[in-house]
Amino acid sequence: MNLAFRDVRHNLFRFVLTCLGLGLLLAVVLSMVGIYNGLVVDALTITRAPRVDVWLVEPGTKGPFAEASRIPAELREAVARLHGVAAAGGVTYQTAEAEFVGGSLRVYVVGFEPGRPGAPEDLVAGRPIVASHYELVADRRTGLALGDRLRLGRNRFEVVGLVENHVNSGGDPAVYLTLRDAQTLQFDLAPPAARVQRARGALPQSQDTLNAVVARLHPDASPEDVARSAHGWKHLSTLTQAEQETLLTKSVVDRARRQIGLFMAILLVVSAVVIALILYTMTMEKLRSIATLKLIGAPDRTIIGLIVQQALTLGGVGFGLGVLLVSVVKDHFPRRVVLETENALVLALIVAGVCILSSGLGVRAALAVDPSTALGG
Repeated sequence: MNLAFRDVRHNLFRFVLTCLGLGLLLAVVLSMVGIYNGLVVDALTITRAPRVDVWLVEPGTKGPFAEASRIPAELREAVARLHGVAAAGGVTYQTAEAEFVGGSLRVYVVGFEPGRPGAPEDLVAGRPIVASHYELVADRRTGLALGDRLRLGRNRFEVVGLVENHVNSGGDPAVYLTLRDAQTLQFDLAPPAARVQRARGALPQSQDTLNAVVARLHPDASPEDVARSAHGWKHLSTLTQAEQETLLTKSVVDRARRQIGLFMAILLVVSAVVIALILYTMTMEKLRSIATLKLIGAPDRTIIGLIVQQALTLGGVGFGLGVLLVSVVKDHFPRRVVLETENALVLALIVAGVCILSSGLGVRAALAVDPSTALGG
């Protein structure tokens, strides 16, 4: 006879409600884990999208994501001639607001040169951009569909392709334009401002400016060697793909990751306290039954097993409910929630450890009870 499960059946309704409350709490913990992972994945999505090996940016900067970066567009041809470089292309990045379906749509605009590195290569619907102007590829989170038209700046663009999960570190969905269209959007002055500049005799700024040059290497080329070679020109800063990803995770999203990690740790502590209080209350309610067990000669390990098994059952059922709840609602979060099997297993072990530690308060109370209590009135 399993005393723990017999006690659970005796108070089934209360146990189910307790498990539901704990499940909701653990669902929040799991959500924090998923959002924590999602921040990293989102931050790396845009930098991984072009599938390049080396990034070349403005000297003295860590652009184009961590800092602003502007370099002349003609440098892409010089980069393309470097030993080991298979292809090079210019890219621009900017955030824009657009009117769509009567509301405001915030997007992350990526400009690239068709036929060169920088284009999205994982379309899930439609086709790549083939026209030189006024076509775009959008992430599905924008709510745009094939054939929709979106106004950016002074021009309207037709959606010809869709990608999925292309967002920047802030969670803004990406749209891809040709480099010329993106440069016009980013650098072209509005007509009134242009007239003011001409009246002042100021020369208009060249639009042929990039935020970065990206390079794809031959299979036998070393990204570090190419980066050192380009950096030797003294007018470019270089980052390998691995360095760019490290910079993003340790700089751009580091503060948010630490904040979510701290919140997750606080929730785990709260969960431990809740489980400890629940087990202590459950133990105090059956002190006379425990005293009876002691009176008839039940060893301490039987009593400890009763409490620990209840704690693990409580944690297991609560964790299962939490996983089920997060799995159902995670796609409705405004930011991506990434739950990996390894994370769930680690958290399950943590919950098991928390349950065992939390049962200590109940075990202490149970072991301290006097067997003569069973004979009281």
